[in-house]
Amino acid sequence: MADLIIPSGGESVTQVTLLRWAKKEGEYVRRDEVVAELETDKANVDLPATASGVLHTKNKPGDVIKVGQVIGQIDESAPAPTGKAPAAAAALAAKPAQTQTAPAAQPAPQQPKAAPAEADDLSPAVRKMVVESGVNPRSIPGTGPGGRLLKEDVQRYLEERSAEGNGNGSAPASAPPAPPIPARPEPAATRPPGPDFSKPAGQAPLAFNADGVARVPMSKIRRRIASTLVQAQQTAAILTTFNEVDLSAISEIRGKYKEKFEKSYGVGLGFMSFFARATVLALREFPQVNAFIDGEDILYHNYVNLGVAVSTERGLTVPVLRNVEHMSFAKIESEIKRLANSSREGKLGIPELSGGTFTITNGGVYGSLLSTPILLPPQSAILGMHAIQKRPMAIGDKIEIRPMMYVALSYDHRLVDGRDSVSFLVRIKEYLEDPARLMLEI
Repeated sequence: MADLIIPSGGESVTQVTLLRWAKKEGEYVRRDEVVAELETDKANVDLPATASGVLHTKNKPGDVIKVGQVIGQIDESAPAPTGKAPAAAAALAAKPAQTQTAPAAQPAPQQPKAAPAEADDLSPAVRKMVVESGVNPRSIPGTGPGGRLLKEDVQRYLEERSAEGNGNGSAPASAPPAPPIPARPEPAATRPPGPDFSKPAGQAPLAFNADGVARVPMSKIRRRIASTLVQAQQTAAILTTFNEVDLSAISEIRGKYKEKFEKSYGVGLGFMSFFARATVLALREFPQVNAFIDGEDILYHNYVNLGVAVSTERGLTVPVLRNVEHMSFAKIESEIKRLANSSREGKLGIPELSGGTFTITNGGVYGSLLSTPILLPPQSAILGMHAIQKRPMAIGDKIEIRPMMYVALSYDHRLVDGRDSVSFLVRIKEYLEDPARLMLEI
C-alpha cells in the first residue's frame, strides 16, 4: 500500500482542508494523477497519486487535516483496468473475496436522492449539502473561480437563513415571514428605496438580513492576509521612500518591438520584465534589501526569488519567480503570465507561493497613483509600481510631456538604512530610464 500524505506547505502552513476527492473510493488511479483538492491559507493545492492502483480514502471533504497525516492509501497490487472496463470493476476485483461476495441482504448505505439538474456542475461535497438541505443552488451566489459554488457559500447561505428564523434550513415556501423585531424603530420593509449595496465590485452578491447586515465568514486566505499584515506592522520598523520614473525609453522599446517579441516568444512584452531585471541588478548592489532578519542574525541571499502580487477573487496571492536573476525577458513574462493565471484559478502549488526574498506589487493596474505597500515577512523590502500618467516635465530647458510613474519602496529600517533605501530606488530609476544599462548590466 502507498500512503497519500498531506505534503509540507512550508512557511507556517500546518494544516489543510480537504475540499474534494477528484477520484472516488475504489477507483483505479495512475501515478501523478490528481486524486484530491486541498485548501490551505495560501491557495488551493492538487494532491497527486503517489503510485498507480486502487484508491482507498480515509477522510471526507470538509475535514481539517494536519500536514504529514495520511488521508488515504493506494493498493498497488490491484491490476490496471483493461479494455473499456470501468475503473470501478477493477476496484471490485482488487477487494478481498468476502467483499466481492457480499450478500444482497447487506446493500450499500442508501445514498441521498439525486441532485436537481442545476446542481450537475457542483463538486460532490457541495452537491451533497444542497441536496440534504433542500436549497436551490441557483439561489446561492458562488465565490469560486468563474462563479463556482463552494462549500463555504452553501454554509454561509444556510447560516444566514438560520439567523433570519429558519434554523433548520428547510422551511416551506409558504411559511409566513417572521414578525418584525419590536425594538427596531424602522422595519426594513418600510425603508425608502436607496442605492443597492448588495453587489460590490469584483465580489459575489451579498445577502443582507432584516437588519441590513451581511455576515460573511473570512476565507482562510483572507485570514492569512490579515495575520501577515498585522505581523508586519507589529514586528518591523516600516518606512517608505518615493521617486518617479520617466518611462519614455521603455515605452518606445515596447512600441517598436512588442509585436515581434510576441511573435517570437508567444507572450506579450510588458513593463514587469523591465522592473524585474532592474530589481535584480539593484539588489546585487544593495544585498541588504534582499536579506532577512533572523533573531540577532542577518540572512543574505545570493539569488532573487521575486514575489509578484496578484489580486484574485479569493484574496491577494504572491506567487514567486524563483531565481529570476537567471531569467530572460521572455521567461520572466511567460512565468508571470502562468503564475497569474494559476493564482486566479486557485491552482498554485505551495512551492510557488513560498520562499520569496523580495516582492513587487503593481497597484497601477487598478489606477493607484501612489501608495505605501506593506512588507511580507520575513522580507525586508517591497517595491510598489503605480499608474502611468502623462505629465509635463522639465527636460533641459524645455517642457515636454512624458509618461511618468511614481514608485515606492517600503523597507524595514532595522536592516535597511535610509541612504541605502533611497540609493536602491534611485538605481531602479536609472535602469528604467536608460534600458541599455539593463542589457549591459552596468
